[in-house]
Amino acid sequence: MAKEDSKSGAGGISEAGTAVKDGIVSSLKGINEIEAEIVSLVRNTVSNTLRATGAVATEGVTVTRDVIKGALQATEEVGTGLTLGIKSVAKGVIMGVSDVGGDVLVVANQAVKGAVTEAAQIGADVAVVASRAVNGVIEATKEIGGNVGEVTQAAVEGAVDAAGTIGHTAVRAVKDMLVGFVEGVKDVAGAALPGSSEQDAPEKKTGGASTTKAGKNK
Repeated sequence: MAKEDSKSGAGGISEAGTAVKDGIVSSLKGINEIEAEIVSLVRNTVSNTLRATGAVATEGVTVTRDVIKGALQATEEVGTGLTLGIKSVAKGVIMGVSDVGGDVLVVANQAVKGAVTEAAQIGADVAVVASRAVNGVIEATKEIGGNVGEVTQAAVEGAVDAAGTIGHTAVRAVKDMLVGFVEGVKDVAGAALPGSSEQDAPEKKTGGASTTKAGKNK
């Protein structure tokens, strides 16, 4: 009897594991569909808006800022989905600007900078938001056949610049997160960090020096 109960129990656990696996797979498929919808929405909105204004070169940054702000306000109202949504938003922005021949480098920088700044204002984790936004920019750049190295550098510099307006702790957190999560960012983040630290150095030399050292050692 004991052996039969054991088999029954094992079967129950196996069924429970299968049920959870199937549920997670279904949920993740749903998330992927939502992310694809966000990318499409943002891409079409950005490209259509820029086409309508007829001033891609001058309005690209403004539209990017507005779209990023609108996206973060939406996630704040819903109360969830920020870290998932911001990647799709950043990706959609880059693709939308590319569709109309805009300056992807400038927009990549501004998109990530705006994401970090807005995230700080609503009390979100700026490091996580930065990493998601940069990843979105990189994905878009690969899909449009752009220069991934140059765009990544522009995006990382935007993240570090924005973090620098928040404080040394934010700069260090953003840099560490990007080095850990974004492929090929280690050298870029290390190069971008000292410039930000030097700007803050008069305010707090020790902090600036230690942060710079951390960037070089990474």
